[in-house]
Amino acid sequence: MEYRLLGRSGLKVSTLTMGTMTFGGKGWAKTVGDLGVNDARRLVDLCLDAGVNLIDTADVYSQGVSEEIIGEITGGKRKNGVLIATKARFPMGDGPNDAGSSRHHLIRACEASLKRLKTDVIDLYQLHEWDGQTPLEETMEALDMLVRQGKVRYIGCSNFSGWHIMKALGVSAADHRQRFVSQQIHYTLESRDAEYELLPISIDQGLGVLVWSPLAGGLLSGKHRRNKTAEGSRQLAGWDEPPIRDEDRLWTIVDTLVDIAGSRNISAAQVALAWLIGRKAVTSVIIGGRTEAQFKDNLASADLVLSAEERQRLDDVSVPPVLYPYWHQLRTAKDRLGEADLSLLGPHV
Repeated sequence: MEYRLLGRSGLKVSTLTMGTMTFGGKGWAKTVGDLGVNDARRLVDLCLDAGVNLIDTADVYSQGVSEEIIGEITGGKRKNGVLIATKARFPMGDGPNDAGSSRHHLIRACEASLKRLKTDVIDLYQLHEWDGQTPLEETMEALDMLVRQGKVRYIGCSNFSGWHIMKALGVSAADHRQRFVSQQIHYTLESRDAEYELLPISIDQGLGVLVWSPLAGGLLSGKHRRNKTAEGSRQLAGWDEPPIRDEDRLWTIVDTLVDIAGSRNISAAQVALAWLIGRKAVTSVIIGGRTEAQFKDNLASADLVLSAEERQRLDDVSVPPVLYPYWHQLRTAKDRLGEADLSLLGPHV
């Protein structure tokens, strides 16, 4: 297992992170999984034994039950140097202040997560989504205070747009507050729009990148093919993330994954994960599942190195359309620079 620095911090995390949305099975999370403590413990031990050192959760996963299960398994022990990342922002009650990124909510949410996780510190505390109602100065001050109080070690964001991130970093710099060390994003062979702004921002601003749902909710696992959806899948259960806008493109990508995997006698999922692990700016890829077989298969991707030819095949079938202003910048840059390096325009160029 390789370990990489998380952004500009000195914290080293494994290239694979364990996701825990399948723990608990309450509310909307039932669609994803309903693992209890005993089943979850076996999966946690499996990941830790393979070298994974980061477990990612959120307070909203099964309304806190995911955190409770992790606390039951790791609380007070933190064996093998395991790191815990969680998130706050979404509703955790019916009250007017039971959601958002206000000082009031974030402090209460952090203290509640600490109690459920049975720990005195959260290694990475992430804003789960943008809050357009709370002043960023208030939000960043609250996160800074949690770090200074020793309740949180590092802070990050999740599901932010490019301008959200830059505004938050600007507020942190102006007020001399703790800054984000990472962002958690959706990024797959099927959905490469993060390459327009989010990955270039990460490179430019020194942010680590954690990738959630790297197999597009299982669509890139190879189990689903044209006109055939595997039994027991999230899709058959009504899960609709990510949205698929071009099904023909999706299945062409899957066909290529299956072909490469077949030539190596491995799974398509391993190929898709290895492609992500090798992408510029990606720090760690979050893997999840309901069975030991799923995790064992995903964990094998940590040691898989794709050839330049295989990577190029995957790039060619999955390249997204170039959107404005990038098509305009690309044209003028080529006129100005000829064959010079155009990487500043984004990893997709």
